[in-house]
Amino acid sequence: MRKFLVVLDDSRECLNAMRFAAMRAAKTQGGVKILSIIPPDEFQHWIGVGEVMREESRERINAHFEVFAKWMRDKQGVDPELVIREGEAVPEIVAELKEDEEIGVLVLGAAADKKGPGPLVNQLTRTAGSLPVPITVVPGDLSKEQLEAIT
Repeated sequence: MRKFLVVLDDSRECLNAMRFAAMRAAKTQGGVKILSIIPPDEFQHWIGVGEVMREESRERINAHFEVFAKWMRDKQGVDPELVIREGEAVPEIVAELKEDEEIGVLVLGAAADKKGPGPLVNQLTRTAGSLPVPITVVPGDLSKEQLEAIT
């Protein structure tokens, strides 16, 4: 089964990337893999404090995932899987793409503000030619209706 890999983070544009991935997966009988990355700089404290912070990050990620997963199951009939990795975002995304051969498309959300599309889009599109899958960049200001029309 072909999977759409989408990155779960705290950005607003993440929502449209999630919606797009779920809608495309539903229409193509594919799957959705949601990747969340815990940055290493969150744990530069004493070992005990770092472990507590790591666990809190995992709990927060799981709570966000459940919100998206419920919508995907209820509205799109797609049961997503969650992967949590620790490290720098771009290398972890690339590693996930290389490790899971079922991933067919990387879906990223682009910010709609004047600062640019966001750091992940900037960094990953620079290396797009060496990635094992194509990237779909979903504009962050598309409406639900527009997303439905293009998926």
